[in-house]
Amino acid sequence: MSGTIDTPDADWMRRALGLAEQAARRGEVPVGAVLVRHSGSGDELVGQGGNAVIGSADPTAHAEINALRDAAARLGNYRLPDTTLYVTLEPCMMCAGALVHARVKRLVFGAREPLTGAVVSHVQALESPTHNHHVEVSEGVLAGECAALMQRFFRERRKKGRADVGPWMKTGLNRQQLSANKRSDG
Repeated sequence: MSGTIDTPDADWMRRALGLAEQAARRGEVPVGAVLVRHSGSGDELVGQGGNAVIGSADPTAHAEINALRDAAARLGNYRLPDTTLYVTLEPCMMCAGALVHARVKRLVFGAREPLTGAVVSHVQALESPTHNHHVEVSEGVLAGECAALMQRFFRERRKKGRADVGPWMKTGLNRQQLSANKRSDG
């Protein structure tokens, strides 16, 4: 699905983009997520989050997880039916699994994640027939803006020569070459 500028999905995705921009300013990978509950009286923001893996020293502190945690705390329940998660980047395997466990009704994401995307790009984790809950998926809402934010963040990070980009980036070796060198040194 390709989102247009004047849709409710695009409006919520803009909120998620704002959270992604905040994450980038903190030095986190710029991903933002908002969880919206739907009811007869309208849509209500019930949870939000940005990536916080580095600042919290928590590998599970992805934007999606933070938004789900925020909503669960506000609502007093880990099950979040009749909700839609808007996230700027295709979720990873961990986050896709959390959507199933939380019983999120719908996922809307902006840009695909070709390396670790677990919804459409790398694997299709939400399509397992063994799941007891199935999440509807819409993709591509403000995809260009979401992708541009990621590209800009990593371009700036490479320019700065950030020390925290990983040892393989500093050596010029890829991950496999670095691992092979460590094994041969030991």
